[in-house]
Amino acid sequence: MRPARVDDFRLPELRFVPTGSLISHERHDSQRLGPLLEQLEERGVLQNPPIVTPLPPDGGHERYMVLDGANRSTAVASAGYPHVVVQIVKYEEPWVTLGTWDHALSEAPIDHLTAACARLPGLQSGSAPILHAQAQLARREALAFVTTDDRGALVFRGGRNLEERNQLLNGIVDVYREGRRFYRMSTESFEVARERHSDVTALVVFPHFAPAEVLELANGGAKLPAGITRHLIRWRALRVNVPLARLADRDQSREAKNAWLDAWLKDRFHRRQVRFYEEPTVLFDE
Repeated sequence: MRPARVDDFRLPELRFVPTGSLISHERHDSQRLGPLLEQLEERGVLQNPPIVTPLPPDGGHERYMVLDGANRSTAVASAGYPHVVVQIVKYEEPWVTLGTWDHALSEAPIDHLTAACARLPGLQSGSAPILHAQAQLARREALAFVTTDDRGALVFRGGRNLEERNQLLNGIVDVYREGRRFYRMSTESFEVARERHSDVTALVVFPHFAPAEVLELANGGAKLPAGITRHLIRWRALRVNVPLARLADRDQSREAKNAWLDAWLKDRFHRRQVRFYEEPTVLFDE
């Protein structure tokens, strides 16, 4: 039998797991929790399962780190459901590619941002040409930088280890994430960000993390700032639309729920209701 390949057309691994077994690697966005709960109840289904990867068991209890869907998994837990359907993946390429989102701030006074960051204990900052700022970030000599054009940047430094650097990153993001609108961007160019969103006044650029760093932080109970890790999933399951009644049912065992899920997925596959997309896809009904 030939070994499985990443481009094989195969159904994703979807399972019911205990809601309490999910551990987020990033802070959830509290502003999105209420609308997500309302959306769940209105639709009556869990449309897109959170993406998770296994963590070492704790005291014999299974654990999964959420790669994508922190807000969805938090909403399900807040609703009190005992189980949630997740997609389980290997946290390695080519199945998962880890990238970075940068934050384009909307109508944010740069003076307020820099003054607030200057008050964070242990955080140092200094000006640098944009190319030097990017090089420092690539070498992990810098925590992050903020720019208002493509010429210069304010570079943030500090932290003696991964945990301390993560705490400082959370402090920087906390300065604006509750009170200011921001866009997730895949560019380090302020001008490109401004072309896409005319209200952008500053771009905060973050470092690229390795999966081992994300796992280490989550395993130790720490969380990265919301919205800076970008996980690209091979064969991502979308529009599964599992009824919330299945998640909420406390009389049916998890084993029985998974047996139902297996049969349900196989039935959809045989009815040709499953479609595989290999090319990048843009959806307009999310």
